[in-house]
Amino acid sequence: MEALKTGSDVLFVLLGGIMVLAMHAGFAFLELGTVRKKNQVNALVKILTDFSVSTIAYFFIGYSIAYGINFFSSAEVLSAKNGYDLVKFFFLLTFAAAIPAIVSGGIAERARFSPQLAATFALVGLVYPFYEGIVWNGNYGIQDWLMASVGAKFHDFAGSVVVHAVGGWIALPAVLLLGARRGRYTKDGMVSAHPPSNIPFLALGAWILTVGWFGFNVMSAQLIEAVSGLVAVNSLMAMVGGTLTALVLGRNDPGFIHNGPLAGLVAVCAGSDLMHPLGALATGAIAGALFVWMFMVTQNKWKIDDVLGVWPLHGLCGAWGGIAAGIFGAKALGGLGGVSLVAQLIGTLGGVTVAAFGSLVVYGLLKRFVGLRLDPEAEFNGADLSIHKVSATAERETNW
Repeated sequence: MEALKTGSDVLFVLLGGIMVLAMHAGFAFLELGTVRKKNQVNALVKILTDFSVSTIAYFFIGYSIAYGINFFSSAEVLSAKNGYDLVKFFFLLTFAAAIPAIVSGGIAERARFSPQLAATFALVGLVYPFYEGIVWNGNYGIQDWLMASVGAKFHDFAGSVVVHAVGGWIALPAVLLLGARRGRYTKDGMVSAHPPSNIPFLALGAWILTVGWFGFNVMSAQLIEAVSGLVAVNSLMAMVGGTLTALVLGRNDPGFIHNGPLAGLVAVCAGSDLMHPLGALATGAIAGALFVWMFMVTQNKWKIDDVLGVWPLHGLCGAWGGIAAGIFGAKALGGLGGVSLVAQLIGTLGGVTVAAFGSLVVYGLLKRFVGLRLDPEAEFNGADLSIHKVSATAERETNW
């Protein structure tokens, strides 16, 4: 029976990893549909290569930093418990690899290829697992300190802060250090619109991410016996809340509408196992509003050229999700309790701080010694031809 139970858990976690892996296709198509046509190939290539580099960094360095586990053992040892420890690594890797996938959307259309791969290795190998280990493995005693001080640990069930806020706040310094795309903002204060190049692909990316998110959230339980239908329904309600507020506040703009469910799902990750469905609906609705409002503020008022709006979507909505778990997870508002708003505020601030500081170090050093940005001619021609020597679609037929 034990072997059967372990085998079932292996299959469950493996399926969760596959669903989150599929979300990376969503990241790719979301970016492909948003950037201009001359940068579509680069969007696709970055997501796949970033995932591959993330795997190497997390396998050899990051997983050990987060959980104190390495894989320098025989296959006989690694395959114990039907290889459960290996599929757990795979599942958590798909989370870790979301960090560069998030960053990719912010720095699109003007970042050099090789320096970004180097940044991916450092971020997934060092920065992300440092905070991941604090929250999900109790490293450095911070969770125990919170329990002793405020009566509850920092709660982040599926990564509103650990994955999304960290990814968004890593992206912000990278975007600022790169600067805006050429021609995006004029000297007289005008903003040059760069509309999405392909709305159907953008929508496809959003749908892939949305469907995969149920694996992201529900299967974060990592054991069949720990699965809760509450997580699934809360994910659904937050998705709907984010969509509807983005629809209204975004005035029917398809870019906002298709990012609305993502904003809601980002925010509900942390407390999806604690909230009442109405609390999840409110969490998602606030996240959708926060995304639309802050996207317009950052792009039009602050002149921050965050191409896909990853800082508002992941950075701010993820931070809101960490705080929302402390509000709507409380029994007074219909939640299961066992959370502290103070702990949620401290944990969220900690994630933001680690992410922003780590990003400044990594991207600052790369900018100083290697350079981050394409030269003006390469940027004008587009990353597809400048880096990959091919366009997304053939401009003409061959003559022979």
